[in-house]
Amino acid sequence: QVQLVESGGGSVQAGGSLRLSCAASGRTYAMGWFRQAPGKEREFVAANTWSGDSTYYADSVKGRFTISRDNAKKTVYLQMSSLKPEDTAVYYCAAELSFLSAVRLRMGNEYDSWGQGTQVTVSS
Repeated sequence: QVQLVESGGGSVQAGGSLRLSCAASGRTYAMGWFRQAPGKEREFVAANTWSGDSTYYADSVKGRFTISRDNAKKTVYLQMSSLKPEDTAVYYCAAELSFLSAVRLRMGNEYDSWGQGTQVTVSS
């Protein structure tokens, strides 16, 4: 496992942008972002692998969110644009040291390290 520290959440109006950061204490293979809105189950948002060449997005954020990583800084970013009120949630960073397939990258229970979560609130 690695320790993950998230930052960058906040409040923004619809149509605005935010960037989340997640710094890891060590090297990882896969890093992902998940979110959980009040009364809803946690859902996959985006993920990428150590090379950064393979990126995956939920359909609900495709074209609006961009995941990227800086391996030298052991940090993954989630740039969120054109935010909508339905994007309001606590966003969690997750990391996994072992290989994950494209299917398993979207599954929260495949990750063994999690951040503390950061609140994102989008007002209409």
